[in-house]
Amino acid sequence: MSALGINEAIESNYAKTKLEGEKEILKNFSLSTILRPSIVYSVDDNFTTNFMTLLNRLPIFPLYYSGRTKFMPIHSSDLVNVIFNVISKNIYSQIIECVGPETITFKQILEKLLFLIDKNRFLVSFPLPFAKLSAKFFQLFPKPLLTEDQLKLLKYDNINSGNYKTNFDIGCPAKSFFEKEVEKYCYMWREGGQFSTKISEKRWETRVKKNKN
Repeated sequence: MSALGINEAIESNYAKTKLEGEKEILKNFSLSTILRPSIVYSVDDNFTTNFMTLLNRLPIFPLYYSGRTKFMPIHSSDLVNVIFNVISKNIYSQIIECVGPETITFKQILEKLLFLIDKNRFLVSFPLPFAKLSAKFFQLFPKPLLTEDQLKLLKYDNINSGNYKTNFDIGCPAKSFFEKEVEKYCYMWREGGQFSTKISEKRWETRVKKNKN
């Protein structure tokens, strides 16, 4: 299990170690298949849950690189299906990029999370020097939301490169859409908790009607 976008993010130590690990695996285990997932999310992740916690608490939230970085988030259940598919079909000696069914920017991710937890926050683009300072602050947390090295990763889109097969190409398309899946557990960050579900359903209907129009 590796990570998507590591060929491009050459200045990131995280990306460098992933690439080095891949080289060692392929050198010593030539039949290995390496999976490179985009952001993996679920109810117990350190991605959506951390963001919803901070969006719930902070009146202003920083947009790094103007929020333009693209992602193709893949739900954990879809990634498990990819792993099962690779094993059951005996897929060897490949690098497979594992992506979700949609491409969304960092700003869109934050906007979707804000909608789901029913909060209004100012999303402010941070100049790079201020972004680095905020990363230094966030990495002091016990479970850092953002580190300086992750800030370097955010410079690069986290989508399929076109250089390798994806899970769609091997007959295992991801079916889970980001907003719909996070909707299932976002109530933990909403006023009223689980008892806000009915309100959430009404808001969801409003969102669907708005999108249709």
